[in-house]
Parts: sequence; structure tokens; C-alpha cells
Amino acid sequence: MERLNFVKNGVLRLPPGFRFHPTDEELVLQYLKRKVFSCPLPASIIPEVEVCKADPWDLPGDCEQERYFFSTREAKYPNGSRSNRATGSGYWKATGLDKQIVTSRGNQVVGMKKTLVFYRGKPPHGTRTDWIMHEYRLVLAENTALNAPQEKNSTQSPVVPMDNWVLCRIFLKKRGGKNEEEQVQQPCNDRVIRKPKTARPVFYDFMTKDRANLSLAPCSSSSGSSGVTEVVSSDQVDDHEESSSCNSFPYFRRKQ
Repeated sequence: MERLNFVKNGVLRLPPGFRFHPTDEELVLQYLKRKVFSCPLPASIIPEVEVCKADPWDLPGDCEQERYFFSTREAKYPNGSRSNRATGSGYWKATGLDKQIVTSRGNQVVGMKKTLVFYRGKPPHGTRTDWIMHEYRLVLAENTALNAPQEKNSTQSPVVPMDNWVLCRIFLKKRGGKNEEEQVQQPCNDRVIRKPKTARPVFYDFMTKDRANLSLAPCSSSSGSSGVTEVVSSDQVDDHEESSSCNSFPYFRRKQ
């Protein structure tokens, strides 16, 4: 059967109506594990990109959507185990604890997921951004040769795993919960993502002395003045005319 190839020039191109929304387990078992053991993938849908060689907004694909990449980990120091995650404009910084990826059947740990946030500038004084990366790595058992995916009717010898492969999911976190208009200052294909402005109710005190410009005298919703025409009795008309500072508002007399 011919393998499906949806990657063209390093960019994922799916037919209209198709979406790529794999679970964590599927990413580890069906894609990352097969990549590590050099086995055929279900479909050529995840490109190979060195994610730390470019800033997140310069990576291939639509930056307003989730993007998936196979990448290799580069050692920060020759004899160390830490990865070098510095880019041209900043760096990726891990946050929180790594999450275990377990199978739905048997609860076997097959991978780990690390969450990273992109910072602009140089550590430790970088500026946090809304770019998020989930880095998946495979957890190899003691006998890795027995755990390698095998094709049907295959007589090949056990494959030596390449454990430096990781699978990265990169996306721009969406903000929410604020009423005023905001601009996300993360470059995305030379565009600025603008969020809609939510109207805020304004209350006016119609009993104020300065009625020439009502917008200068807003009052809170808990104010006692309602701006409704007052109805008074005939005994209170004279007193009302002398004491009220808003005697230009009309009033009505009750019928005797």
C-alpha cells in the first residue's frame, strides 16, 4: 500500500475537511516510536525540523494552528545531558513537571511530555511570551529490541533505536478573560493578532448640576439617583422648588 504524504516543502498540507488532532498516546506510539526505530509511519504528515534553529513564528506552517515537528535534541554541553534550546531571538524554558504518557490499555508508561515556554532575550532576564511547546520523548524499556514495531511478514533484524528524536507540538496560547481590546505582540507571519473589544456599560447621573456634558458625570450602578421624573404632591411643590438644585426637571402634581 502506498504511504500517504501530506508534507510538501516542509509544510503540512491536508485536504479540505481533514484535521490532524492525535492524542498523546498516538503521537508517542504511532509516530515517535516508529520514527525512533526507523519504521514506516502511518502517514508522512510530520516534517523534520530543527525547532531550536529558528524562532517559533518562523517555523514552517500556519502559526495560528498547532504545528507538529520531528526534531533532534542538541546537547548544551559536550559531556552533559541538558539540551540546548536557544534560538535567534530567545530561548525555550521548561515549566512544571514532566507528564507521563501511559497507554489506555495496561497503563504502561511509553513516553514523557515536557512543557516549555518561549522567552525573548537572554536568560535569566528574558520576557515571557505566549508561545508554548510540548516536547514528547519516548521511554525505552530495558529490552528495546523487543519493543521495536515490527511490520507483518518482516524478517529484519532488531533495529537499534535513535533515542535523540523528539516530537514537538508548538502553538500560540490564546488569552482570555479581559474586556478591553488587547494586542498579542507575538509576530505571526508579520501580523498582529487583535482581539475584539467588549463594550462596557456606562451609567449617567441625570440629576447632576452640570447637565451640559453628561459624560463628565458618570455614576455607579449603586447610586440612588435614577434619572426618572419625580412625582410630588401639591404640599411639597414649593419646598421642592426652593431646595432642589435640579428644579429645571419637570414634575407632576397629583390630582386632588
